[in-house]
Amino acid sequence: MSLQPQQNLPSLLLQENSQSQSSSTPHPALPTLPPTFTTQNPPTLLTQGAEALIYKTTYLTPHLPAALKHRPPKPYRHPTLDARLTRHRILSEARILTKCRREGVRVPAVYFVDWEQGWMLMEWIGGGSVRDALAAFLTKREVGEESVRGLMGRVGRAVGRLHVAGVVHGDLTTSNLMLQPTTASSPLDGQVVLIDFGLGAVSVQDEDKAVDLYVLERAFISTHPKAEGLFQEVLRSYEESYKGAKVVLRRLEDVRMRGRKRSMVG
Repeated sequence: MSLQPQQNLPSLLLQENSQSQSSSTPHPALPTLPPTFTTQNPPTLLTQGAEALIYKTTYLTPHLPAALKHRPPKPYRHPTLDARLTRHRILSEARILTKCRREGVRVPAVYFVDWEQGWMLMEWIGGGSVRDALAAFLTKREVGEESVRGLMGRVGRAVGRLHVAGVVHGDLTTSNLMLQPTTASSPLDGQVVLIDFGLGAVSVQDEDKAVDLYVLERAFISTHPKAEGLFQEVLRSYEESYKGAKVVLRRLEDVRMRGRKRSMVG
């Protein structure tokens, strides 16, 4: 959510008529924003996923940044079904974020939701992702080992608080963990904020929580192979912050075994 805006993005992506010309290589046309946001200062497109687009915009005043998540209509779906799915997914994510905030889990605050137009306005989380912070550490090694272990501990505690609240993320990767900057000097310092709950759910099942941890572990192995050993620090902090962690960690072993079997079968 705090990714840097794409440079030289053609204005046709953000205007209804989509007729202005790009000064660089043409981009495929994207769905237009709801009329609420087609202003003189349109939101800046940050990223496009399979289901939604993320923009940076403002809320109430030009000086309060906000994140806009827009789920545009899908032309391959029946309009009635598409409207129902959009409504369900937007409201589900908003309710999960609200529940997390109420339970003390650090997630973006929800400012406004329009399920009919398919968009949600949220708090802007500054800084970068844990993925980028880890990649920079592994490349430059400008900070000590204690700093990166401290970051892993904060990641484990953030996931533990999420599971204490009875919520599972569904897509727990280092890209969906933001590192909100503080006054500290180390680039690995900061508050860990969880984002993108499009696949999130309310669940008290140990299996679902174990799958959350397994997805995060696989993200470490695939994205940060040199930091694979640091994941043990995540699990240690997770166990300290969540009373039900022992059962979840035992279930994690079962999930790992099933994952290995699927890899062998192909």
